Amino acid sequence: MVQLEAIDPPADLIDPQLTPNALKVLERRYLKKDPENGSVIEAPRQLFWRVAAHIAKGELCFGGGTPEKAVAVAREFYDLMARRFFMPNSPTLMNAGREMGMLSACFVLPVEDSIEGIFDSIKATALIQKAGGGTGFSFSRLRPQGDIVKSSGGTTEGPLSFIQVFSKATDAIQQGAFRRGANMGILRIDHPDIMSFITFKDDLSRLQNYNISVSVTDRFLNELRADPATIHQVMNPRSKQWKALVKRDAQGNDTNEFWTVGELWNLIVEHAWRTGEPGVVFIDRINEKNPIKNVGLIEATNPCGEQPLHPYDSCNLGSINLGLLIKGEGKDVRFDWDEYKQIIHTTTRFLDNVIEVNKYPLPEIDAMSKTTRRIGLGVMGFADALYKLGIAYNSEEGCEFGEKIMQVLNDESHLASEFLAEERGVFPAWEGSDWQKLGRRLRNSYTTTVAPTGTISIIADCSGGIEPMFSLAFIRQVMKDTKGRPTIMREVNYVFESLAKERGFYADEMIDKIIEEGSIAHRPEIPDEIKKVFVTAHDITPYWHMRMQGAFQRHCDSSISKTINFPHDAVAEDVRKIYDLAVELDVKGVTVYRDGCRDVQPMALKKSGDSHTKPQEDANSDAAAAEVIPATPVITDLQPIRLPEIMPSLRIRQITPFGNMHVKVSVDPLQNREREVFAQLGKGGDVANSDLEAICRILSLWLRSNGTLELALKQLEGIGSSLSVPTKDGRIMSLADGLAKALLRYLDAKRRFGLHALLLGTANLESRTADAAAIEAQQAAAQAPRARSNLSGCKIKCPACQGELAFQEGCVKCHGCGFSQC
Repeated sequence: MVQLEAIDPPADLIDPQLTPNALKVLERRYLKKDPENGSVIEAPRQLFWRVAAHIAKGELCFGGGTPEKAVAVAREFYDLMARRFFMPNSPTLMNAGREMGMLSACFVLPVEDSIEGIFDSIKATALIQKAGGGTGFSFSRLRPQGDIVKSSGGTTEGPLSFIQVFSKATDAIQQGAFRRGANMGILRIDHPDIMSFITFKDDLSRLQNYNISVSVTDRFLNELRADPATIHQVMNPRSKQWKALVKRDAQGNDTNEFWTVGELWNLIVEHAWRTGEPGVVFIDRINEKNPIKNVGLIEATNPCGEQPLHPYDSCNLGSINLGLLIKGEGKDVRFDWDEYKQIIHTTTRFLDNVIEVNKYPLPEIDAMSKTTRRIGLGVMGFADALYKLGIAYNSEEGCEFGEKIMQVLNDESHLASEFLAEERGVFPAWEGSDWQKLGRRLRNSYTTTVAPTGTISIIADCSGGIEPMFSLAFIRQVMKDTKGRPTIMREVNYVFESLAKERGFYADEMIDKIIEEGSIAHRPEIPDEIKKVFVTAHDITPYWHMRMQGAFQRHCDSSISKTINFPHDAVAEDVRKIYDLAVELDVKGVTVYRDGCRDVQPMALKKSGDSHTKPQEDANSDAAAAEVIPATPVITDLQPIRLPEIMPSLRIRQITPFGNMHVKVSVDPLQNREREVFAQLGKGGDVANSDLEAICRILSLWLRSNGTLELALKQLEGIGSSLSVPTKDGRIMSLADGLAKALLRYLDAKRRFGLHALLLGTANLESRTADAAAIEAQQAAAQAPRARSNLSGCKIKCPACQGELAFQEGCVKCHGCGFSQC
């Protein structure tokens, strides 16, 4: 086959129209680098030609395809990318025309109920994630915990134990230089282990590379509507026998009570409110609208949820930039529907070609991808388009415009797929499909989706997917000086900046306030009619977030990756209302995120140092003190005591940003005092371990000098660093903070059980079960006050630049540097 990508870009191609930040993202993640020294050896012009030419090679796979036609098609593809009208998913930009050659973003793998099937799936996961792909799984086929294994005579640990094995495999895989491992784990609501699954990520240190979702059935929804007090029934996937879901006591023993469907729904809502997980997937609705039931039923989605896939099927995604399709100004401003339709036809061809030239990681994936020929054409820049048109996101007009955008995309991509079928034939599974029954000969079984756009929206310089803007202005780190220090620059949405200057209210001080507040809603200098249009994510109520998702889902073949954002002071009942609305709007899944729910550390304010000043002394105390002549203080040197050769100790394990930390506390049982602290990291490296040793030496010296552990921990707890990690006890901000958290857990256990019980091993430290935790969560939710909390400014730091991470598009990304988990 002709190697078009090896041909230098034609001289008359336009130069890519890219911002400085887009160039930075391309250099960091996409452009070719010298394997010896890591220097960039490719320009953006070469990258876009490499991608366009490689994808155009698909033209040569069919009758009538010639090198001349392929070059002409490559020029069309290049033009769309260089002018930022279209971007394919990241693996296509990264790998097209390169040795690895895997162009798909995500896959779904089956998990069979056997050791062989489970570990075959783990092996497949390793091969996919080594190449930079994400994976989705349904664990619903696995028999529940405690079920009999006939071959061994023993019992199984159930799906959750195996999910952790899958997660560890992802942790161990060093993916290409480009992407991190991402997974979706799904369990049916009628699986016997559903209770443990719902509560499993209460400890956020678990499954950090997994999103989890409950697969909700129509049977459950119908019972919930009819009578929430209905006893919930679960089915053993091995025996196919149904039984009532039994409640368990604090010791894990079965009781005589059963979970109702209402209680189970409350629990899902409660945990989504707490941590954003589990999400909800309406699996029967997905299969009802699945046009290729003849291939089989769908059990799982990709990691971000926008692509429900058959086992071994793959994501093949691309997005059109809507913001660039707004033409004219003032009263003449309009959306160019004709150009939009033309781009849809060209990009549908692009994605169909991807299927031909893709190097799939497994033969089963190759076969299934070419059987279904599923593509996922979506949009980005929707918020930009609304700003330019003067339409509010949170309005009926906004939802109507969104629905029309998706309807035209769906209709035209189906038409383009029919044209391709005339050239190339229908997809192999067409016979027996719903498309055959409708008499429509399509090249692709699915054509549309709305996927997370992460870094490709930064390359295209537009808002992400169909999400509102996170903020109209924010801080971006654009470069580093010779000493490695970042250069901080303000970035302002170009539509808002242009309008503000035109209307005469632009000022640097105003932009600083917008960066600080994240919204213009309370800026008195901005006219109300502009505030109404230029809304950002936190100005928009969850109701309008869900309404917009429903508007796009109405005409979408696959699903929508979108986050329903809640303010921090939202309560569980608010989440329930959105779930009810999701059912009413007939969407295929829901992801919610309550601001700050994964990190209880408030972000620092400019005046936060004021809170550390000493409180003013009481006037009466001052007067009384004035009458007392203080004695001259006697200052003595501290003398650490000598310790015996043999001392008992206790061990605590603690997660830190540098891996697991093992802490040992040497104690004096007679005096009930701690005397030494030792700590070691499993994978910290020389620098981290040496820092930890220094902290422990100083801490031990303090304890041997009769200082208290409590006083020392007040100094260590809360110290921040460039790395942090979530745990069930809150976010661990540094080595020192991790050590403090571990020792605070020790002090708490000592207070509850006594030092002697800890040393003798008689303290029951693992007495809580998933059911007990769930019941406590329900009780806590019932008592939760609705008062507004000052934690609404909570944030999670970006691991790359320390900016603020945004939960949008069913994913996590940083608007400051382009970091994305998708």
